Amino acid sequence: MGELDALLVGAVGVGDVEAVRGLVEAGADPDAVGGDGLPVLCAAVTAFAVETVRALVEGGARPDRVPADGTTPLVRAVEGGSPAVWEACLGERARERLPEGERVRLLEVARRWYEVGAEAELRRVTGAEGPARIEVVAEGEFDRVEEITLGGRTVRGGHGAVLTRLEWDFRILAPVEELMGRATKYEHEDHVDRSAVEWILLVRESAETWSQVVEHHRHPSPAHRAFVADFLRMGDLMAGAVAHPRWYERQRLALLPGWADVEPDGGVLGLVLDLLRAEEHPQTRAFGLRYAGHPDPRVRRRVPPLFLRPLDHETAQVVQDLGRDVDAGVRAAAAEALAWEPLRQAEREVLFALLRDEDPQVRERAVYAAGHGSDRTPAIADALMELLDVGDQDARLAVAYALSLRDDPRTREAYERVGPLGPECAGDHRADGLWRWELRNAPNG
Repeated sequence: MGELDALLVGAVGVGDVEAVRGLVEAGADPDAVGGDGLPVLCAAVTAFAVETVRALVEGGARPDRVPADGTTPLVRAVEGGSPAVWEACLGERARERLPEGERVRLLEVARRWYEVGAEAELRRVTGAEGPARIEVVAEGEFDRVEEITLGGRTVRGGHGAVLTRLEWDFRILAPVEELMGRATKYEHEDHVDRSAVEWILLVRESAETWSQVVEHHRHPSPAHRAFVADFLRMGDLMAGAVAHPRWYERQRLALLPGWADVEPDGGVLGLVLDLLRAEEHPQTRAFGLRYAGHPDPRVRRRVPPLFLRPLDHETAQVVQDLGRDVDAGVRAAAAEALAWEPLRQAEREVLFALLRDEDPQVRERAVYAAGHGSDRTPAIADALMELLDVGDQDARLAVAYALSLRDDPRTREAYERVGPLGPECAGDHRADGLWRWELRNAPNG
C-alpha cells in the first residue's frame, strides 16, 4: 500500500472529511483497502459517515465493487438502514450503470430488512442473544431514526426510507397504499420512513397520486389523516415546484372546510386549522370562533392565528379569553397574537399577565409581542425590566432585545444584565440589538 493510500485509510477511520478529499485529489486510491481487507468506502458506510462516503464516491470510489466477502458498499448501505448514507453511496454514476440483477438484489435486501424489522434481522444475521441497545439519533437535519446495536454490529431502522428511495431511484412507482403504510408505521412525525414517503409522494407530481393520498383524509386511523394534513402543508410550501399549482390549490381550498367540520381527532383538527390559516381561507375567522372553546387544547392553540389583524371586537375578546386558558400552549398562542396589535386596555392587561406567566414558553411569546407590538405603554417596558431577573441567559437576551425594539432608554442596562454572550450567539440577531439601538439613538443618528 502506498503512503497516500495508508493516509487515506487513516483519515477515513477518524472521519476527517477534508483530509479524505485532499488525499483523493492528491492521487490516493478511493478504493484503497483497509486492514480488514475491505475498501475504505465500506468502513465509511458502516460508520454512517455520510460526508466521507460522499467524498469517496465523488472521488471515484466504486460503490458496486465486490470485495472478498461478496458484499458491495451499496449492499452494506442498504443493510445499514440510513437513507442519507444510501444516497451518498449511490451517487449519480452508480445509478446509471447498475445492472438489473444488482438492482433487484438491493431491493430484496431493503425489503427483507424492512419487513422483518431491523432488530430481528440484525439478531438473525449476527446470531446474538440478549437485549439490543437502541437509541434514537438524528438522521440528516430534520429527521430521527432508531440506532440498534447488537452482536458488535450497528444498524439504523430507516429501511422503509431506504426502500422508498431505492424504488424511486430505480424508477419504480410503488402503490400509494403501500407507501402510506410505511409512512404511518411509526408514531414519530420526524421518523425517516415517514419523511421519505412524504417527499417521494410530493415529487411524483401527478393528480392521480395526489388524489389517492388525499383520499386518506377519510381513513379511520388518525395517523393516516395526520399524514394527509402534513402532505398538504408540504405541498403548499412546494407549490411553485409542482406541475399544476392552481389545480392543487383549488382542490385544497375545496377540501379543507368540509374536513374540519367532521374531523373527530383534536390533533388532526389542529393541523387542518393550520392549513386553513396558511391558505388564508375566507372561513378562517368563522372556524376560529367556532373552535375557541374546543375541549382539546391542541385545537384551541390554533385559534388565535386564524384571526386577521387588527382584531375586531369579537375576535379580540376570544384572544383575551384564550390568554387566560388553563393550557400553557394556548396562552402562548394568545400572547403571540397580540404582537403587532394596537392594544386596548383589556388586551394590555392580558399581556401584562402573560409577561408574568409561570410558564417560560408563555413569557417568551409575550416578550416577543411586547417587543414587536406597536403599544409603547411605559408599564409594559417596566414589566419587561422585571423579567431580567427571571430565567436563563437566553430569556434575558430576549427581554433586552424587546426593550431595544421599543427604543427604551434602559436598553444598555438590560444588555449589561444579560451578561457576556458566548460563541453560540455569534449568529443571533438579538445579540446586535444594543448596537442597533445605539446607532439609532446616537446624537447624530
